Amino acid sequence: MVTVRPFKAFRPPRSLVEEIAALPYDVVNTAEAAAFAKGKPHSFFHITRAEIDLPRDIDIHDDRVYTQGRDTLQRFIREGILVQDKEPLFYIYAQKMGDHVQTGLVGCVSADEYNADLIKKHELTRKDKEDDRTRHVVTQNANAEPVFLTYRTRKEIDEMIFAHTGKNAPEYDLDADDGIRHTLWVIRDKALNDRIAAAFRTVPLLYVADGHHRSASAARAQAEKRKHDPNPSPDREYNYFLAVIFPHDQLRIMDYNRLVKDLNGNTTDQFLKKVGERFDISPATQAAPQGQTYFGMYLDGTWHQLKARPGTFDPKDPIGSLDVAILQTNLLAPILGIADPRTDKRIDFVGGIRGLGELEKRVDSGEMKVAFAMYPTTLDQLMAVADSGKIMPPKSTWFEPKLRSGLFVHMLD
Repeated sequence: MVTVRPFKAFRPPRSLVEEIAALPYDVVNTAEAAAFAKGKPHSFFHITRAEIDLPRDIDIHDDRVYTQGRDTLQRFIREGILVQDKEPLFYIYAQKMGDHVQTGLVGCVSADEYNADLIKKHELTRKDKEDDRTRHVVTQNANAEPVFLTYRTRKEIDEMIFAHTGKNAPEYDLDADDGIRHTLWVIRDKALNDRIAAAFRTVPLLYVADGHHRSASAARAQAEKRKHDPNPSPDREYNYFLAVIFPHDQLRIMDYNRLVKDLNGNTTDQFLKKVGERFDISPATQAAPQGQTYFGMYLDGTWHQLKARPGTFDPKDPIGSLDVAILQTNLLAPILGIADPRTDKRIDFVGGIRGLGELEKRVDSGEMKVAFAMYPTTLDQLMAVADSGKIMPPKSTWFEPKLRSGLFVHMLD
């Protein structure tokens, strides 16, 4: 069973929340962060992308970047740009994107339980990215951004959360410039906080939906802090890390599409013939695939529909039956020569939030030769893979909407 506990968040005053709130560090590059933060001295990018306040040619792994982020966080606290709540509290965070709404609980989860695999993972992490995030956490002594977790829905937890949001005015209600609405409630009722914590103790597992590097770095930061603590205790804040936890039936995974630069030496006719040995090919009446084991393929200005043939995958294999694995095993590797999509420079990936028009644009421009539109992976598939102790193929899931940073910060002591 899992531990979810309240914490004393550092949060912005209502008057500053619109300026502070920022996209996660890993969905923008340095130039984009600088553009978003221009004219906004209180943007949270000054903490999460601290290189924007340093010379342009600085390496993002330079020591000065980490200390700049720490110094800005401490200054925000000194100047009242971030103010700590006096008691440990839970918070409710709702996001609305078009007609889709998801509502989660903001709290802290256990690094020990992450290490014990009670918080399940479905992706591999890269050591260089882990190293970078761990340095940020340790240097800032904070979880500046939350991990995005999910759990199999519990009616009693939903009822407590929705009862609170139905009766109480939100603390923040922010319409972001991308059209996504972010609403935050503070639960100041100690009895309710206690009931929520108790209810989560009946939840057997949590799952990392988005934020594998953040969760891994939080666990590494715990080990680092514990090593230098002369009196380590299970109650130390560094044993817990910041998360927003959503019930699985409210989340939406979007498609994560593929683009390849060339046909691996094949002519168009040769390529189509080879694809036809493992897929049924037909003219596409719509670009988006109609279901699992279907794929949209854009080539030479035309959309085709691919349908994986029986016998080309094992429907009982939680990994092999994923559409991303079917495409990789039957087309990308054997025909296009993409043996390792993690490292091959000939392949690129586009999250579904960009739309299928982005695939057409990049193929029509000549930058890419062929594109594949994927049917989204489901939460049930993700959980089945995590439960089996296996790892999803790379670029299997794209979650939207993204959490906003700067709404709450967890200090490690």
